[in-house]
Amino acid sequence: MVSQIETPALNSLKTQGLGERRTVAEVSRRFPHAIEGLVQVFTCSHRSFFTSVMAQALRIAGQGTSVLVVQFLKGGIGQGHEHPVRLGQNLDWIRCDLPRCIDTPHLDEAEMRSLLDLWHHTQSVVMQGNYDLVVLDELSLAINFGLIPETEVLAFLQKRPSHVDVILTGPEMPPAILDVADQITELRRSHQP
Repeated sequence: MVSQIETPALNSLKTQGLGERRTVAEVSRRFPHAIEGLVQVFTCSHRSFFTSVMAQALRIAGQGTSVLVVQFLKGGIGQGHEHPVRLGQNLDWIRCDLPRCIDTPHLDEAEMRSLLDLWHHTQSVVMQGNYDLVVLDELSLAINFGLIPETEVLAFLQKRPSHVDVILTGPEMPPAILDVADQITELRRSHQP
């Protein structure tokens, strides 16, 4: 036996007979009890835990939610925000338009411009309500390197549309960001004797 629960919000994402997708923000305006978006932090002392966050983003996109994954310190593929990679129908993935990955606070002018262009683009598309989940990968390192001001990140989190979930990743997440997080996940390596 197969059963299915129908929810008005999910079933209303397509308009009558047109196949046009609506964002959760558009649908939630019709319902008085909208769910507030969460700020989640995934932090770890090492940088190799992005796989679990990406798996979560892919799963959520596969369920019909619009997702944006932004990798601020990754480069090497000539992408930039002008050329997002689309994974499935609902997940856009963007990186800096850099020839290398950033692992130092010392950037030349072109690299800094590329990083700031990506940050400003990210803020713009989120404020327009284009995405319901936004993953900001290694944002803590960009803040700690002094590349993106912590005050701008805090203002962005406060001003984002209320339905948008944000996942921030990276080691050594600044305490002010931890203070505004709804959920903090700290990943640790365990060593078997």
